[in-house]
Amino acid sequence: MSELADKLRISEHRCANGMPAWITKPKAPGKYPVVVLMHERYGLVQHTLDLSQRCAIDGFLVVTPSFFFRHHDLPNLNLGEGRYDMTDPESVELIDAAFALAKSDPDADMSRIAVAGYCQTGRHPLVYASQRKLTAAVVWYGACSGREWGTNERQPKKLEDVIAAVDCPVFGAFGEADHIISLDDVRKFRDTLESANKTYEMHIYPGAPHGWLNDTMPGRYRAPQANAGWSDQQAFLKKVMAAGYKQDAITWSFTSESSPSYDFSKNVRLE
Repeated sequence: MSELADKLRISEHRCANGMPAWITKPKAPGKYPVVVLMHERYGLVQHTLDLSQRCAIDGFLVVTPSFFFRHHDLPNLNLGEGRYDMTDPESVELIDAAFALAKSDPDADMSRIAVAGYCQTGRHPLVYASQRKLTAAVVWYGACSGREWGTNERQPKKLEDVIAAVDCPVFGAFGEADHIISLDDVRKFRDTLESANKTYEMHIYPGAPHGWLNDTMPGRYRAPQANAGWSDQQAFLKKVMAAGYKQDAITWSFTSESSPSYDFSKNVRLE
């Protein structure tokens, strides 16, 4: 997205713990709300940096860390040949480091902060929002598959308990054709938010497979759904970060479009 880069200030940093991170922000000095933008399971790749530029051009200061920097073979991880299983406690530590970096930037408005997670990192905005004060948590095709609800060494708390402790509005974007997250999974996520009396805005986009926002993966990318989802996310962030937003009001918004013949068992992994 070189055409966007010309309109932005982009700088490379290291957090206090050694984690590499990029800060991307509008060209003009000012006070901008802060978004910590997490990456998919591939680690920090160009797609994530492109998203950071896209977010910054909308008027946000975006911190994009390499959350899996402790992996022993990042080049292979970037190619999808490997995995780094970040624990929930580790994610809080690393997001703390990202916000500490943001706080050192004179253009950061630390009174308006959000975390956005995608795919594997989708649960971590919720985990962070259950322990720290956020303005918003953003989840893209993550957080609510069957394996996310139980406890293990990586996930010491049940997802229901994590959601119960969240104290900010939640945005969710999911695809009808996702082979990992079913519509039943999304409804369970929605119902859990409602049972815990949490504000949320959630969308299910028709025909969208897992990872449909990633335009570097032609088999998965769906431009109309990606553009709609991104527009919905940015409108949500601007709404909840606006002056006068009623933080104490509980609002629920669920929009879904799916086929009457929907069958999760027929959804397949795409590249």
